[in-house]
Amino acid sequence: MNKRLLTGTGIALAAVLFGAFNMISSAALRSARFDLTDHKLYTLSEGTKNVLSNLAEPITLRFYLSKKLATGLPGIKGYATRVQEMLEEYAQVAGNQLVLQVMDPEPFSEEEDRAVAYGLQGVPLDNGSTQFYFGLAGTSSTDELEVVPFFQPEREEFLEYDLTKMIHTLANPKKKVLGLISSLPIDGAGAMPMMLQPGGSQPWLIVTHIEQMFEIKKIELTASTIPEEVSVLMVVHPKTLGDPILYAIDQFVLHGGHAMIFVDPLAESDRGGGNPMNPMGGQGPRNSDLPKLFEAWGLEMVKGKVLGDLPLAKKVQIQQQGRMQVVDYPVWVDFRPEHFSADDIVTAQVPTITIASAGILQKKGEMGTELTPLIQSDEAAMKIDASRLSFMPDLGGILSSYKPEGEKMMVAVRVTGNVKTAFPVGKPKEAEKNESPNSPPSTELDDQPSKPHMAESKAPINVIVVADTDMLQDKFWAQVQNFFGQRIGIPTSGNGTFVTNALDNLTGSNDLISVRSRAGYSRPFTLLRTLQQEAEQQFRQKEQALQERLKATEGKLQKLQSQKPEGNAMIMSMEQQKAMGTFRQDLVQVRKELRSVQHELGKNIENVESWVKFINIGLVPLLIGIAGVWMSSSRLRKKSA
Repeated sequence: MNKRLLTGTGIALAAVLFGAFNMISSAALRSARFDLTDHKLYTLSEGTKNVLSNLAEPITLRFYLSKKLATGLPGIKGYATRVQEMLEEYAQVAGNQLVLQVMDPEPFSEEEDRAVAYGLQGVPLDNGSTQFYFGLAGTSSTDELEVVPFFQPEREEFLEYDLTKMIHTLANPKKKVLGLISSLPIDGAGAMPMMLQPGGSQPWLIVTHIEQMFEIKKIELTASTIPEEVSVLMVVHPKTLGDPILYAIDQFVLHGGHAMIFVDPLAESDRGGGNPMNPMGGQGPRNSDLPKLFEAWGLEMVKGKVLGDLPLAKKVQIQQQGRMQVVDYPVWVDFRPEHFSADDIVTAQVPTITIASAGILQKKGEMGTELTPLIQSDEAAMKIDASRLSFMPDLGGILSSYKPEGEKMMVAVRVTGNVKTAFPVGKPKEAEKNESPNSPPSTELDDQPSKPHMAESKAPINVIVVADTDMLQDKFWAQVQNFFGQRIGIPTSGNGTFVTNALDNLTGSNDLISVRSRAGYSRPFTLLRTLQQEAEQQFRQKEQALQERLKATEGKLQKLQSQKPEGNAMIMSMEQQKAMGTFRQDLVQVRKELRSVQHELGKNIENVESWVKFINIGLVPLLIGIAGVWMSSSRLRKKSA
């Protein structure tokens, strides 16, 4: 009786302790998180944590998910669970500054009306009778609105970036200002009125593309400062810039500003207008570079060389020996996704990028910076002298002498890291007004600088450098159509997407830029997929055999039909009837074999699934049980001994 009493008391006490432990742990360990996934899918990056911890005003996120409909969509259900759990993690980190509301918009309900009013996109199901919602609406305390109309599974690896960008935009709603420095007529007016540049009457489409996201502020080539309101700097074809504007760019970057710079060893859009600072100086080179700044940042553009990549070359029409021929032009290159950085948000989902007579970027010196390739060639690329393309390209000679160099060459890079100024002695003095136009800019120091001189960056810089300016031209990425006086651009390449992605990324804070893509959530069973592919291959072979038999029998019937005497077209001969019976038997047999293959396919997959479930669910408890029985029996044997 005492033993039974003690046993019952022990069980009751254990139950009480178990319940108490659960209650205490649920309260004390509420914020504890353990991410045991392979790629740390639920661990937020430091950049995201910094954005959430620095929220000054509360933000409300309304997550709309049609839960009942999601259960019937296996491909969406798992992703929807991940999105909701990620949002809950955001709310956990942000505390009271981020309010998460999970909505289930039932058909014809007020929640569905609100979802539509916010701009969410419903996907019709059941022949359009119901709408499936899977989106997010975010609002700030000042009624700013940002929306993800529908979470596309294709952007799963950028989920954290998209969510963090939405929150960052709501917290900083003011439209960003882009500072534009260009010696090309990219804005339609041209750098100088007397420069004979093509397309100077209206802006390039890329500018129209950018204006949808930014307020563009033109900065003259003679400027010595970058306006305070500029969030990101875009420098295009910096041709023979003077020290004052170079110093302004240098200090802008060192003070934490972000920039996107386009240089070119041979700008095809430049007609050799000479020095834009001196339009009366006659013809000049068509290349542009920033060697002084690039050296301080730890990179350089290979001088006098143009990238050629014959396997990726665009085809062009040329006239040879009095007739038109279509040939590969190795300096006009169509880059594909395998030549882009898959980890950088700027290029990760760009379909193609077209470049023309682009330069080659490479690391220079040990400046402590990191060059991350955004666009690079394959190993069949070659350096070609830019002089061979200046006037009349020697295409035949280029093709005959083409020889792959066996290395990948960078066309666009992201430069990050701490750097020192390219002007260690301070701000250069601006050229005197009475100084002759042909004299070089003065490098004397200003006695009273308008801003404190930065000798080195306080935080890592973030600059994107592209060794091509022609990619911005309309003809290399869009077809222009005139629709009732309005210019419409139909993209033929992803150049515009690449540029706007880069600028949008650079206008964010360093915390937002640091958020990188991560691996996808889906972890398919490769063994099951292999079995399915093998069975489908057998199925296709059987199906092909059936089609061949059908074709052969039809041919035989047509041959027999042609041999029948006139007037008996509706009467089948004995041979025809026999052939038809044979064909029907063959048809039944092949269909049986097809059903057998399908049955074996399902059977093999079910067997593998059963084994996987057993290993993941039953094997470990079974092993623990066996170990417990073995230990108990060992103790009993020891006691009896």
